[in-house]
Amino acid sequence: MLLVNHLPQDPIAHEIMRRRDMRDVLTFTIDPDEAKDFDDALSFQILDTGNYQIGIHIADVTHYVSERTQLDDEAYQRGTSVYLVDRTIPMLPESLCNNLCSLRPDEDKLTFSVIFKMNEKAEVKDYEILHTVTRSNRRFSYGQVQQILEEEHEASEQDYNTPGDVLVPIEDHVPSTTFAPGTEERKLLLVLNRMAKELRRRRFQSGAVDFDRCEVRFNIDEKGKPTSVYFKVAKDANKLIEEFMLLANRTVAESIGKVPKNQKAKVIPYRIHDVPDPTKLMRLGDFVSKFGYRLKTQGTKGEISKNLNKMLADVHGKAEQNVIEMVTLRAMMKARYSVHNIGHYGLAFQHYTHFTSPIRRYPDLMLHRLLTKYATGGRSVNPMKYEELCEQCSDAEQTAAQAERASIKYKQVEFMKDRLGETFEGTISGVTEFGLFVEVNENKCEGFVPLRDLDDDYYEFDEKNFCLRGRRRNRSYNLGDQVHIQVARADLYRKQLDYKLVRPEKK
Repeated sequence: MLLVNHLPQDPIAHEIMRRRDMRDVLTFTIDPDEAKDFDDALSFQILDTGNYQIGIHIADVTHYVSERTQLDDEAYQRGTSVYLVDRTIPMLPESLCNNLCSLRPDEDKLTFSVIFKMNEKAEVKDYEILHTVTRSNRRFSYGQVQQILEEEHEASEQDYNTPGDVLVPIEDHVPSTTFAPGTEERKLLLVLNRMAKELRRRRFQSGAVDFDRCEVRFNIDEKGKPTSVYFKVAKDANKLIEEFMLLANRTVAESIGKVPKNQKAKVIPYRIHDVPDPTKLMRLGDFVSKFGYRLKTQGTKGEISKNLNKMLADVHGKAEQNVIEMVTLRAMMKARYSVHNIGHYGLAFQHYTHFTSPIRRYPDLMLHRLLTKYATGGRSVNPMKYEELCEQCSDAEQTAAQAERASIKYKQVEFMKDRLGETFEGTISGVTEFGLFVEVNENKCEGFVPLRDLDDDYYEFDEKNFCLRGRRRNRSYNLGDQVHIQVARADLYRKQLDYKLVRPEKK
């Protein structure tokens, strides 16, 4: 077990003297209700020019986690925090991520910051990247910020029609005195929301791909058993934070990566995302055409992404939305870390990195160290060595994602185990030569209908048309079809649900 008790609990005076002191600037965090590790904060100040000074402040983990220590090695091996349904496996010890580094209200904290000077049109006039000391004045939850935006009629139209998360009162986590949104706080949140919407608008105008899929969440009892299912939907409060974090990540990447033609950029870990595979894109075009949609599969990156966005917008709210979004995601390449920058296709950024979450992502920790080294005149590091580090971090990220999906699947099986024999409406979410995958519409629990159970005909797999087709009666089961299923089996050991197709009763 790693010991961190020897680490200082408060910033020491001589360290504060080396940094920009921003403790007198209004600063706050916005996080999920249940969050305990606050690794980012925003500060807001109106300048004499009428422009705004907006600071994105990130926990300075590298001050406490030195390179080539046991603590650092363990963080590198883990690569990322893992968020399972009923627990979190942190990358760093809890005393660090939830206490020492966490930007908790009314505590002096060491931070690494990007300080922007911006106008009301969200145009960046100037910026600095530097070490700071900050003090959060407020701890907001996403739900509280969303409530303010909706009360002030500043939220997007679709937010008013979208059910929210199951909210836990913030007072259950921190003293109620830490949250008292007065007129000043409400006004600055409205300003930041408008700027975030403008940043988002420009990003999509540049060709970013719009993926806003809801996430399955469970309410868990004291024994860890799922009692109900709800869906987490990103609303304007979430997008406000997202846009400013994206701005910080992009700006930091550009500060290193954008150099004159006759110079070579220093090495950092970029977050890269390649263009879609042409073959997968053509198959996606064939698939959506069956629903009456057209998708441009050839042209510039911008043309293809804008056409993708139009298709995703057209499908929004339709019965086939979920399955088309899922198939579209499968056609995309996976984002990864590399010292070789090729840009980020999904975000439409030429330079992008991860700077904003060093508490839970090791690449951010690597980047913070390199930024500090280069700011003091240090030479560029060995690209081959850092490419290996990037590959390890990418692999760890994929392992964590698989564990998180397995955790959700296990809880889905556990949830449906109490519903054996019950009938639900569902959507065919996958077609294979062995049978059908069906996702229940009301709770997103996916199960399998084995081919052997389709005994009314001899069905063959038509890969090109994403369906199973009966040889004698020509009946087909297509990806996206609406069906009725009965829960037949729930195997917790294999994390597998088996469904049986049933015909709905005639009314």
